[in-house]
Amino acid sequence: MIKYNPKDWFGLIFEFHKSDTMRKLMNILIIYGVFIIIITYIEIHYTNFESTISIHSLVGFIIGLLLVFRTNTAYDRWWEGRKILGALVNTSRNLALKINAVVPATDKKTKDFYSKMISNYCISLKEHLRDNLKLEEIQYLDEFKKEDLKEYSHIPNKIISEVFKKNKELYENKFISGETYITIDKNTELFTDIIGGCERIKKTPIPYSYNIFIKKFIFIYTLTLPFGLATTFYYWSIPISVFILYILASLELLAEEIENPFGKDSNDLPVDDICQTIKSNVDEILS
Repeated sequence: MIKYNPKDWFGLIFEFHKSDTMRKLMNILIIYGVFIIIITYIEIHYTNFESTISIHSLVGFIIGLLLVFRTNTAYDRWWEGRKILGALVNTSRNLALKINAVVPATDKKTKDFYSKMISNYCISLKEHLRDNLKLEEIQYLDEFKKEDLKEYSHIPNKIISEVFKKNKELYENKFISGETYITIDKNTELFTDIIGGCERIKKTPIPYSYNIFIKKFIFIYTLTLPFGLATTFYYWSIPISVFILYILASLELLAEEIENPFGKDSNDLPVDDICQTIKSNVDEILS
């Protein structure tokens, strides 16, 4: 995720980051500009085509409504993802605080188990949402080895199942009371709810028909746009048409980028930073 100062107007206006839609669309805009020049020249000098600007105004209004809905839907998914990751931070801290309160300070092994497994869950969740199976960042223990993970495709489930087993072990060995066991177990259940929410966002994309319809609509609209503008604006229709394509295509590109917020794109959520924050907090609490 890009960190920036939202109050720096001039800096943002003249900055061209790699995620800037202008850079991504540059080749398309150049090709489209050449196409507009040819069409405009032919219309002005060789045809007597009537302006369709009224039709394009009406259709442009409809496209605007569709794109507003598209970007709002994508942002809702992005913001829901942020709320879920916020819940992950709180759930991790709560479990660490409860374990720290009920486990004796002398029992370093148990505290170390929970500290590492909570961090492991967050790291595995991050990699799971990115379709990776990297195990380099996972911290291993005597009762939790790398070989135990090789048979699993859903690593977060394996890790949290070990936490559930540890909760039960603490209760059966009379380290915690029944009431405390229920409280800690409910806290642990929240991790499963969190990954379920993340998977719902990741595995439920915008409907295919709606997605492809908007792209075709933008393509046809901008392709026919010079026929509506050239007879009214003459050669000014060239920059106007290119600017309109830039606006419409940029909105669609932004929606595409943020609708899956758990990746590594510039505008995705700072999942790596959040995982590091959880690790630092949990280590500090259970140290």
